[in-house]
Amino acid sequence: MDDSGQSTASAAGSRRKDAQRNRQALLEAAAAVFVTSGVEAPVRDIAARAGVGMGTIYRHFPTRADLVIAVYRHQVDACAEAGPALLAAGPTPHAALGRWVDLFVDFLVTKHGLAAAMQNDNAGFETLHAYFLDRLVPVCAHLLDAAVAAGEIRPDLDALQLMRGIGNLCIGADSDPRYDARRLVALLVTGLREPCERED
Repeated sequence: MDDSGQSTASAAGSRRKDAQRNRQALLEAAAAVFVTSGVEAPVRDIAARAGVGMGTIYRHFPTRADLVIAVYRHQVDACAEAGPALLAAGPTPHAALGRWVDLFVDFLVTKHGLAAAMQNDNAGFETLHAYFLDRLVPVCAHLLDAAVAAGEIRPDLDALQLMRGIGNLCIGADSDPRYDARRLVALLVTGLREPCERED
């Protein structure tokens, strides 16, 4: 390959890296905006937060549903990857579980608008729900198992039931400013230790 060919390949590689960075920035910005303003937030707010133009958003995500679905998958992946990292870095497994649950609550707030954004795409919604379960239930179970092994919580907790309970506590958090779902979830996580402590 001559210098011209190498230069062309290098330029193409740079464009791909720029596109990947832009996509990542857009997903992170959209997730943050959705948490505070819902999935119907203006696209210009997302573009401004990501530091890109409106055209960049539409090149990556032609419709709002495309963007919401991509954010959903991005947050599922981030939650899944965070579990082992928090467990490795945290002072205790119970503390790691608490931090992971905070991330999970952020995800749930964004997830509330997903069904409306997808409207009639029931098959697509079911596929995403299966992806959510496959990725996150094992991570939550691993965190619970680590806390049980450390003697911090009781051994009869089911990961899926805990996640569903947290999800139920988050219902309505986006429509009633007086309702503090995070406080109740924090109390739930703290309460996981109480039976174990009473038995000591």
